[in-house]
Amino acid sequence: MKPEGPGTLLRRGLALEYATLAWNVVGVAVLTWSALAARSVALAGFGLDSLIEIAASAVVVWELTGKHRRRQRRALRLIGTAFALLAAYLLAQGTVVLVVGHRAGHSPVGIVWTALTSVCMFSLAWGKARTGEALANPVLRAEGRVTLVDGLLAASVLVGLVLNATFGWWWADPAAGFVLVYYAGKECLSSLSQRAA
Repeated sequence: MKPEGPGTLLRRGLALEYATLAWNVVGVAVLTWSALAARSVALAGFGLDSLIEIAASAVVVWELTGKHRRRQRRALRLIGTAFALLAAYLLAQGTVVLVVGHRAGHSPVGIVWTALTSVCMFSLAWGKARTGEALANPVLRAEGRVTLVDGLLAASVLVGLVLNATFGWWWADPAAGFVLVYYAGKECLSSLSQRAA
């Protein structure tokens, strides 16, 4: 099989980012409606995570459309900042939900959406990692990790929603979110310490 050229890889990278943007724009609307209907802090928080993913994807589109080392460094810093915001949000949200004992209602729409989102984000993250590696582009690889965290967060929110709906374990969702605080913090430091190609 003939290796793909840089132009083809660049177009694939941009297509992956546009797909991520489109999914998350729809996701913000679905999650906002679901969060309000179920009074779910977890779904509202996942909507905020979708906004962070939108920002990270926009940064990568901006970086891929121009090839300057300064632009790559700035893009990596912005992605690192997105990870830091995500970690801070997860820590704050999980703590508040556990302290106040907030009990959200059930959300069948939220369950379906987070299940679909986890599959979609894992697929997009895999594509971004491969394409970023082939392009030797640290920004696309870093944003692929943001997408992976988004998939992991979707899966943890899904588990929390299912446990709440099935067993009434209201604390399962914020507890699952704490696992991702470590991962998001680690990726923040990794993105901020990378050098542009």
